Amino acid sequence: MSLRVPVNSELLHWALRRSGRTPEGLSSRFRKLGDWLEGKVQPTLNQLEDFARATHTAIGYFFLSEPPEEALPIPDFRTLPEARNQPPSVDLLETIYLCQQRQSWYRDYARLQGEPPAAFVGSATLDESPTVVADRMRQALGFDIEARRQMGTWTEALRAFIRLAEEAGVLVMVSGIVGSNTHRPLGVAEFRGFALADDLAPLVFINGKDSKAAQMFTLAHELAHLWLGASGVSDSEARILPDDRTERWCNAVAAELLAPLEAVRAESADQEPLPDTLQRLARHFKVSTLVILRRLFDAGRIDRETLDAAWQAELERLKRITPAGQGGNFYNTLGAHVGKRLARAVIVSTLEGQTPFTDAFRLLGVRKNRTFYEEARRLGIQG
Repeated sequence: MSLRVPVNSELLHWALRRSGRTPEGLSSRFRKLGDWLEGKVQPTLNQLEDFARATHTAIGYFFLSEPPEEALPIPDFRTLPEARNQPPSVDLLETIYLCQQRQSWYRDYARLQGEPPAAFVGSATLDESPTVVADRMRQALGFDIEARRQMGTWTEALRAFIRLAEEAGVLVMVSGIVGSNTHRPLGVAEFRGFALADDLAPLVFINGKDSKAAQMFTLAHELAHLWLGASGVSDSEARILPDDRTERWCNAVAAELLAPLEAVRAESADQEPLPDTLQRLARHFKVSTLVILRRLFDAGRIDRETLDAAWQAELERLKRITPAGQGGNFYNTLGAHVGKRLARAVIVSTLEGQTPFTDAFRLLGVRKNRTFYEEARRLGIQG
């Protein structure tokens, strides 16, 4: 007879909440779950281990006397009520922990390689004009408006933006899932991105579940965090003027970096219908129509009432036209998930015998030698 584990039922409820799972969703897998949650019956050790896997919870948590209070390991700059009023999900926490591990590895690697610190990290202050800082960032990154205008799609523009950020020394990671688990999608409602400031391994993570146009703004926003030297998780939205001074400043820098106010004024036409203006300027600057709406308001082209009404209408339109997510080829997305800068460094270090294959697989999120060597080939690295 299997021994049962005396576990506090509050811990079971806590594990369900943090994982986003429901008793109904797991009832077929755990037929006695309702009784466990009410404290009528205790699970066996095997059942508890299975429940831990289903809720992405370390088994050790279930031997505590009460649920722990989990806090984000970096400052929380999120402004939307649905994010601020809820504890962080296990998906967000694990994503941050994984990126911190990757950053720690790269920091050590950079020291060994003698890489110079990134001078831009912490080079700006909140007292500086967002316009001035955005101009410095534009020069440092070399991603001007005309280059963006010539690009055919937002995807092309985003790839170019990421490439330039990585060339400047930033580890940029874009993923819509936790690690390499395709069954664990990240929620845009919880966060859009985060920045981990470090002068040797500055890192930006972008929630890949967002639209490509929205990811452009998130990348610009998180880069502003790096220039400020302020780590943190964000749910940046162009329409909102956050109460937090740091988020308000980063939003202003991001907007000015992507769609400078004077350029928006020069490109807008008084007699053009607003929907036509949104589409035209969004294509021109390769940002979302929502960012353009905010910039038109900042430029004095529309009033607050028009902004609010048009914003809601545009949200509805975007929901209707947004296609279902496409999985894509794994090798095409691996470089984005971990960032080509990190992937190249890990693969080279591993092939030179400095990093064990087990550590490399964990950092890259791969399980097979074939996948590792295929990515090396794609990056032009000879084994």
